Amino acid sequence: MSMTGRRLSTLLASVTAAAAGTALLTGCGVLPGATGGSREPVTVMTWAPDQTRATNMPGMPAMAQTFARWVNSQGGIDGHELRVLTCNEQNTPTGAASCARRAVREKAVAVVGSYSQNGRAFMAPLEAAGIPYIGGYGITEDEFTSPLSYPVNGGLAALLAGHGMQLAEDCDKVSLVRPDTLAGDRLPKLLDAGLKKASKRGAVDIPAVEDATEYTSQAARARDRAGTEDGCVAAVLGERTQTFFDSFRRLPEPTGGARSDGSGSDSGSGSGSGGSPIRISSVLGSVGQPVIDRTGGARSPFEGAYVTGWYPEADDKSWEPMRKVVKEHAFADNRVDPTDTGVQTTWIAYTVLKQVIESLDTDVITSARITQALDHGARVDTGGLTPPLRWMYEDLLGAPDFPRIVNHEVTFQVVRKGRLVAQKPGFVDIGPTVTNRG
Repeated sequence: MSMTGRRLSTLLASVTAAAAGTALLTGCGVLPGATGGSREPVTVMTWAPDQTRATNMPGMPAMAQTFARWVNSQGGIDGHELRVLTCNEQNTPTGAASCARRAVREKAVAVVGSYSQNGRAFMAPLEAAGIPYIGGYGITEDEFTSPLSYPVNGGLAALLAGHGMQLAEDCDKVSLVRPDTLAGDRLPKLLDAGLKKASKRGAVDIPAVEDATEYTSQAARARDRAGTEDGCVAAVLGERTQTFFDSFRRLPEPTGGARSDGSGSDSGSGSGSGGSPIRISSVLGSVGQPVIDRTGGARSPFEGAYVTGWYPEADDKSWEPMRKVVKEHAFADNRVDPTDTGVQTTWIAYTVLKQVIESLDTDVITSARITQALDHGARVDTGGLTPPLRWMYEDLLGAPDFPRIVNHEVTFQVVRKGRLVAQKPGFVDIGPTVTNRG
């Protein structure tokens, strides 16, 4: 090579090196804020049913993706890029098992903030691979029995026991309309535990098809068994709860007229069936602010209804960090509704994941390291959305069928002027009620 050629080659090499250095300084090809890109990405999965005939939770995977966009814009979780896989669980055991096997196949280190009624189908593959299940929605027994499940709420057990305590203050008779499923079969006993704590009789159990298009016969039976004075009808049918109360509202007006205080005060009732004096009620996840908004706000049939939840009301200031993230990183994705209980649960679950990974301070995150941290005292502060969370043996409630509950507090809410607001401030501990329900 000539002298001129060697000089040209040297010049090109210098330019290339300078360009590469500039790319590193500006973050091109490197996770923003990461320490030289040396830390391995973290892959997790979030699943939920979508576009099915029963309960759908599309906001949960969408919230997971929003969370990932946020933390990655900040440099990741302790320098680790967060990669979120999503899966449509389809409300079937086959779909749930398929999602779990995909999580194993794609080397997810955790399944986070997910919804499924098919615990037996998804927990076995996760347990075989040692993958923790963090912050499930709380609808299956397996979420509260598997040693690899780390729930952030008390599940339906807490909601139903708490709802019984909430209704016991005002209801003489209660009808419970619930899914005719294995998960639904447990609900009457839990509601009764709350009612009987106040020496009230147990509820009338009315099973119903989970994905029906109308519930006229169940609505009529529920109203008749609740009576017309100081009676309450509670429906816990997930997404079809709105369908049930639409059927309930369309029933002919009962003899005796309407209760005069159904204006949305705490002593009021929902509009019921043709102005029925019967109060209607439910739990968050079956009724929430999005449903109330869709059905008329202050004119909604849910006006005055009692609702039991896991978390503070949607307007509570504790949700401000989540609202800010949704506003800045969900863009135009209307699936991510900050008032939706599924979205809220996913936010809390990813808060757990973030704090646990930060506590590890290691270049490579594995499912075993996450599980070890959770089992050995990792403590998570959710900013007042739940009590501080920890999953050591002494923190577990140990209730029959639900031993892994660590958060056994609920909130009592009421629909007033179209908004879900606190019926009473703060949390209510239902741990003893769930433990001693039998």
